[in-house]
Amino acid sequence: MTTFKEIRGQLIRSVSSDPANPQIGEIWYNNTIGVLKGYQTIAAAWASGGSLNTARAAMGYTGPTTNTAFAFGGNGASAVAEQYNGTSWTEVGDLVTGRGYLAGAGTQTAALGFGGYVSGPNRFLNLSEEYDGSTWSEGNNLNTGRDVLGGCGTQTAGLAFGGFTPGNTGDTEEYDGTSWTEQNNLNTARRGLAGAGIQTAALAIAGETGPSNVLTEEYDGTSWTTSGNLNTGRESVAGAGIQTSAIAMGGNIPPNTTAVEQYNGTSWTTGVSMTTSRDSAGGAGANNTTALVFGGRAPAPTTATEEFTDAFNGTVTLTTS
Repeated sequence: MTTFKEIRGQLIRSVSSDPANPQIGEIWYNNTIGVLKGYQTIAAAWASGGSLNTARAAMGYTGPTTNTAFAFGGNGASAVAEQYNGTSWTEVGDLVTGRGYLAGAGTQTAALGFGGYVSGPNRFLNLSEEYDGSTWSEGNNLNTGRDVLGGCGTQTAGLAFGGFTPGNTGDTEEYDGTSWTEQNNLNTARRGLAGAGIQTAALAIAGETGPSNVLTEEYDGTSWTTSGNLNTGRESVAGAGIQTSAIAMGGNIPPNTTAVEQYNGTSWTTGVSMTTSRDSAGGAGANNTTALVFGGRAPAPTTATEEFTDAFNGTVTLTTS
């Protein structure tokens, strides 16, 4: 019989506790708990999360981490707001004005919702609302009313960019907690784009310029600079992360897609696809290695939530089967 030592050149160590700094491919027997273990690379994957209470697409959203996601509004002029704790969604205070195709910034206890669309002539809204963890209140309006826009930042340092006015716009505005101020425009006017980052280090991702596009632009607090293109052009995409570590999820090519891409501050790399094809979804996450996508059209509005974990090295329990 061939032994493990003959195959790997070493015996399996018997130890009382797992090694502090194992190497890839290392195997050991933990005699304290009677388990064979190993250290290996665990593949990137999407897993199902708790479902939204209200199916919707085209919502405002924010979430600096995957367990602090916040969704509000949505198609059909919804006013419903929900927050995620890493396991389940809970309904909280409604928006003052229900609407879809708005953008968001901030956190679960200090959020900002701006722009949007109700129906008919009530497009290109300039409305801005602040959330204090319990209720929404009206704030000062955007200078340029719009829907299908991008947003990021915080409640006291928000950023709005792009959208439909009518016609695609590159208008960019900064919020200081009280009022909006016009800034330098995007290089390429577009709608249906996603945002990531903060007011002084933002990212504008994809969007529609006629056909869906692959464009990425970075904002430094003053002006926008064109950066590396996405591999797959799309609109109505969900974004999360920061300027140097972002993720783009789903979108419409057309049709809607499961495609995911990860950004490292310079270029985009194709990632592991989501389970549910969707566009106009919400996203949350601190970087491109852990993310959350929720809602969207699949093709009807959905409650589905998915959680992403990138590949990592970790200890696993080994079996004989």
